[in-house]
Amino acid sequence: MPVPPEVKVQKFVEKGCIPQRYVFGIMGFLAVANAYAMRSVLSVAITEMVVVHHGMLGNRTLIPDPMACPAPNGAQVHHVNPENEFDWDEKTQGYILSAFFWGYVLTHLPGGQLAEKFGGKQTLGLGILCTSVLTIATPFAARAGPWWLIVTRFIEGLGEGTTFPALNVLLAQWVPPMERGKLGALVFAGNQIGTVVSSTLTGLMLQHFEGGWPLVFYFFGALGCLWYIIFCFTCYNDPASHPHISTEEREYLSETIGCLKRRENLAPTPWKAMALSIPLWGLILGQIGHDWALFTIQTDLPKYMKSVMHFTVAQNGFLSSLPFLVMWFTALFSGWLSDFLLAHKVINVTLLRKIFTTIASVGPALGSLAASYAGCDKVLVATLFAVGMAFMGFFYPSLKVNALDLSPNYAGTLMAIVNGTGAIAGVITPTLIGYLTPNSHMLEWRMVFWISGGVVLITNVLYCIMGTAVIQPWNDPTGTQEETVKWKSTTEDGLPDEKNIEVTTKKV
Repeated sequence: MPVPPEVKVQKFVEKGCIPQRYVFGIMGFLAVANAYAMRSVLSVAITEMVVVHHGMLGNRTLIPDPMACPAPNGAQVHHVNPENEFDWDEKTQGYILSAFFWGYVLTHLPGGQLAEKFGGKQTLGLGILCTSVLTIATPFAARAGPWWLIVTRFIEGLGEGTTFPALNVLLAQWVPPMERGKLGALVFAGNQIGTVVSSTLTGLMLQHFEGGWPLVFYFFGALGCLWYIIFCFTCYNDPASHPHISTEEREYLSETIGCLKRRENLAPTPWKAMALSIPLWGLILGQIGHDWALFTIQTDLPKYMKSVMHFTVAQNGFLSSLPFLVMWFTALFSGWLSDFLLAHKVINVTLLRKIFTTIASVGPALGSLAASYAGCDKVLVATLFAVGMAFMGFFYPSLKVNALDLSPNYAGTLMAIVNGTGAIAGVITPTLIGYLTPNSHMLEWRMVFWISGGVVLITNVLYCIMGTAVIQPWNDPTGTQEETVKWKSTTEDGLPDEKNIEVTTKKV
């Protein structure tokens, strides 16, 4: 009697060896963590790079905030950095913070195509390396002028835009369907850990280390370079090309995924079928709503905590990261819960994806709005942001892996379309917030959170109506044809009339 693949893997793990798909899962997690750390470091650092204006900004008088929270000890909030190097208004800061996403959007689709054609390893690795080098160069660009910094952040976004398409291609090759919730949640939860580590360490380094704000960019850029070196020696495009994968794991992946080698003769991308796919449009709309809510918090929450709540830079770093820390725990829990519910056939995949996506949309919308009405109660505000964003962890085993459900063969391209389109929210939100909060008033920020909540809730409803987890026919446009013959009449002898038949074909 053959041994079930699950038993083979269990015995293999018991021998003390780590399956290579878990090694990839860990390195994938660190890839996302590094990417988000380098992306997020500017959000906290910019609060200490830019001059704080009280009363006047250039020739314009700032309007006093009637709901302003008191500064600590009744004093004006000041910078740890006495030089206050840059005199950038809110609109300029909005352009700087959004520049990354202009580049990020553009390389999603090319990144997915390259990963599908040549493999995801170097498509992912070189993208992270590019971002790392440019992160180290950020202080030099900032001191050369705001437009130099905008260009540097734009190119940095170009490098990081390949991350998720390449990861999706690698996940499709390495992770069996019933483990996608767990390993997918692990890999993509690097988002939260990267943001937590980046925000917290940036705040602490700015508060306690000499060397000023440039130090944080050198530190996180160097970590990204170190990750790339390790990644080159530990991860491969697919199980077939891995020299150290065990026989047990090779057999298990062959039985659960169906192949060990990525398809190099994949048919041309079915663009027309994708463009007409209602489930794909539903997924895109859901991603836009999620990214709008996420980037509002990720990119601009440190500014709210600094200018409205008057937290110190160290407090700001920690409290701005707290929502992402609790989100990480819920992402891991929801990944386990997703696999458990599917393994025990409690719920079908489509319904599970929609329920989890709804939780991930409603929670953050309500939490952010409630925080904006909590006034100057610092503990309550921080708690409401954290509790609300915790529910966003349910996004990772639902909407984030839905592209794999729809089309494993075109996972890279699909992730490029979905994540790239969703990232347009990252272009819009920092710029829009710069225009909505010229005086950094509490009421101005409240409008920001109302808009964010409205966008995420409306797009969630559209996803629930249009979305599915059923694999789409265009996943294999050159699939085998199955022919069905139906006799429409019989002869006088009662035999099928071969002159009056109906032939139909369908792909299988």
